[in-house]
Order: sequence, then C-alpha cells, then structure tokens
Amino acid sequence: MDTPDVIFFIGRSGAGKGTQAKALAERLDFFYWEMGGILRSEIAKQSDIGNEVANLVNKGVLLSDQHMYPVIEAHIDDIPKGKGIIFDGFPRRISQANYIMGLLRGLGRKNMVTFFLDVPRQDSVERLHHRAEIEHRVDDTDEVIVKRLDQFEVETAPVLDYLETMTKFYRLDGRPPIAEVTKALNEVLQG
Repeated sequence: MDTPDVIFFIGRSGAGKGTQAKALAERLDFFYWEMGGILRSEIAKQSDIGNEVANLVNKGVLLSDQHMYPVIEAHIDDIPKGKGIIFDGFPRRISQANYIMGLLRGLGRKNMVTFFLDVPRQDSVERLHHRAEIEHRVDDTDEVIVKRLDQFEVETAPVLDYLETMTKFYRLDGRPPIAEVTKALNEVLQG
C-alpha cells in the first residue's frame, strides 16, 4: 500500500486507539491529532473554547459541532505541510466526517485509510476501569463510561459506514495484546 496522507483510528473508548495511533504516528513520522488531548490542553490553558467545553468534556458529553469546528480550525495549521496525519478518535459524527473530509481534500489530501479497532462493549468497560485506576482521569467514572459507550453506538457507529465508502477501510480485532494489534496494522500498511 502507498503510504496514506491521512489515517483515522475509530473505536469504542478503551479499544486501544490512542496506544496504536500514537505509536504509528511515531513510526511513520506523522502528525498525531488526538482530539481529547487537544481539548484537554485548551481547558488547561483556560482558553475561551477550553472554558466553554470543560464541564461537558468532564461529563463525557460529545461536543457539538459548533464547539469542535473552531478547535479544528485553530489547530489545523499546526500540521506541517507534507506531513501525514493520524486522527485518533475523530470524527465522531457524520457531520464531522463530512466537515473533516472537505477540509482535508481542500488541503490536497486524498489517500485516506481508516482503522476500526473493534472491541466488544464489555471489554471496553473493563479496560476503562483499568485505565481509571492507573491514570485517575476524571472522565473515566462508571456513569461517564456508560454515557460514552452509548454515544458511540448512536453517534459514531454510523460514521463507520461513511468512512468505509470514503476511505480504505480496515476492521481489526482490538482484543489481542498490543503487539499483536500492532503487527496486524503493520501487515495492512505493508500489503
């Protein structure tokens, strides 16, 4: 496979998207775009958008497009020209998928790949409980975990069909150990 311009990682919370996306970005020397991290940095900076979304993010609420688009527009120029991009957990709605596809195509990026890390809901819950014990994130409470997983089914699952038609799409089993999932990713990219 030719090296893509853009790689999307999609999956339920706890599917291992961040682990795989971050490692792949380092290996390929791609720009790593993790929306949650960008939002948390805006909150930490107490920027206007950060102050506006802080409460929503901590409750696990999917932000509206009106909140997301200004953040994207504020950070899109952070991506060095000619460097590939890995999106970790974005887009999360069909409207966001349409928006980001238009933006990326306008930047001349056409070779796009999606990796859907498929992990059953119960596995996601167990992994998020484990992450909560280690990282002490305020958005990994039982209530927030259930809300995020419900939102995935309603809001994000339809994005998979969209990305399947708009990008080269690969569904990978996210349950095996990290090294095995990494090996499966590499096999796809080298194929």
